Amino acid sequence: MKQFLNFINGEFVATSKTFENRAPVDNSVIGLVHEAGQAEVDAAVKAARAALAGDWGQLSVVKRVDMLNAVADEISRRFDEFLEAELADTGKPHSLASHIDIPRGAANFKIFADIIKNAPTESFQMTTPDGGTAISYGVRVPLGVVAVVCPWNLPLLLMTWKVGPALACGNAVIVKPSEETPATATLLGEVMNTVGIPKGVYNVVHGFGPNSAGEFLTRHPDVDGITFTGETRTGEAIMAAAAKGVRPVSFELGGKNAAVVFADADFEKAVAGVTRSAFENCGQVCLGTERVYVQRPIFEKFVNALKEKAEVLKIGPSNEPGVGLGPLISSEHKAKVLSYYAKAKAEGANVVTGGGTPTMSGKYAEGHFVQPTIWTGLPESSPIIREEIFGPCCHIAPFDTEEEAVRLANDTPYGLATSIWTSDLSTATRMANSVHVGLCWINSWFLRDLRTPFGGSKASGIGREGGVHSLEFYTDLRNVMIKI
Repeated sequence: MKQFLNFINGEFVATSKTFENRAPVDNSVIGLVHEAGQAEVDAAVKAARAALAGDWGQLSVVKRVDMLNAVADEISRRFDEFLEAELADTGKPHSLASHIDIPRGAANFKIFADIIKNAPTESFQMTTPDGGTAISYGVRVPLGVVAVVCPWNLPLLLMTWKVGPALACGNAVIVKPSEETPATATLLGEVMNTVGIPKGVYNVVHGFGPNSAGEFLTRHPDVDGITFTGETRTGEAIMAAAAKGVRPVSFELGGKNAAVVFADADFEKAVAGVTRSAFENCGQVCLGTERVYVQRPIFEKFVNALKEKAEVLKIGPSNEPGVGLGPLISSEHKAKVLSYYAKAKAEGANVVTGGGTPTMSGKYAEGHFVQPTIWTGLPESSPIIREEIFGPCCHIAPFDTEEEAVRLANDTPYGLATSIWTSDLSTATRMANSVHVGLCWINSWFLRDLRTPFGGSKASGIGREGGVHSLEFYTDLRNVMIKI
């Protein structure tokens, strides 16, 4: 039985209170997770504070960068271990985790190591009232102790997306991974020790939200800032906790993302792109598409083409060749997604394909598998179209004019991402300027340059990550004025 321990001040720490970590693919017990209480969270924060006052706080940028590059190299050296841990925790297809999750998890350290070496600040010279001269310049200083609260859909990637820039800027972190996916955050502790990251710089506390590690960490008065990726409701609770002490937050929250397909789009590329955005990672992607709007002349053709793509997706465990759709993360999440499947049917949706669970054999019958599902025919007021489901499903509706497409895409409290499919550059540009989201893809989806801003608008988040934009949260910009 594996034991997933907390990692505090460079040491793995057991507790008397544990909970099960179950495999989504067959609901078997992977191991026991040691839940951190208030004492463990206090110890992690104290260790982080001591690291800032000690060796880590004294390191030059060059030495810090060398250490982060060593972290990335060690993740790559232990690629198979990280891959095995991620597959066990999430059940996602091998091809997805091996090409995205683990390589990006390592790359996040390297990209921010490069950025921090070259990040400029401003400098001005001015004439003083007495006729003298003054020089004013900016200095970036670490924010301090940063709480990193992570989701379960891309555990290593999204955790290092925050830890990478936080450490590059000289902060110390306490990571609270999702209770569903504790493995890779814990394994990263071994990497930190191997490459010589000072004790207390990287800490991990396991547990849940309310009255557990998540609440203890986000309410802790010695935590200087909180960064979180997850659902909007949890973000609201963390924001309330952060108000005590007026601590900064960086949030990437929920979405109900739209894809807009114009009649002049490259049809095959649009179908392939929406197939990915609706069904990849079993729909458990914050940037995924759950609302599809297709211009009326190609509406029926598009619905039939997407149906064909969905029905050839192979459902199964990550170790089977050709699997394109794994399980949902947990039995609770499966129940949630299936409740929306039932709701759509009750509301009179046309179920184009799916709408239930696949027949799985052997031990996989206990896994959290659902069918990729497509609906048409529901009104825009339906919860299926208004609420984030986070499963392998989408609703497709027709539109006639560009103005109508903009109105439909914007008719949501969320504002995370959209994808626009058209061969007309003028249409694409107008749509990109009109749809209220943080990320807009034209004739693509999930295409990322890590130097560019990442984040949501409206109820989808606060702040931006990526490139120099991450530095805005993980550092304080101090002004220095010298009277000559």
